Amino acid sequence: MKPHKASFINALTLISLGAWAYIDSNYAITALIPVIFGVIILVLNPGLKQENNKTAAHLVVLLTFLILGGLIKPLTGTMESGNNIGMVRVIIMMLTTAFALVTFIKSFIANRSK
Repeated sequence: MKPHKASFINALTLISLGAWAYIDSNYAITALIPVIFGVIILVLNPGLKQENNKTAAHLVVLLTFLILGGLIKPLTGTMESGNNIGMVRVIIMMLTTAFALVTFIKSFIANRSK
């Protein structure tokens, strides 16, 4: 899969599930963090289609890595509270983020070997 497609899927997942978490948590402002990251990644996504735009690619990889690490605390919080729906939401966001990160790494390796 192309990195811009994986990033697009990840951004939509972060936005939609983050918005759901925001509503489900009685409008806790911290639930909007994945939404903000998702919007930024979505805005940078056209730069990923241009394979020579290294700045956009590196910014998206950095944001993707940060959001993956940032989702660890919400996962532990949902596990402690027993919120199964919240846990599934966070796990889905982590999986799509990890998938996007792996796709970026494979793309960087392939470009480096050329």
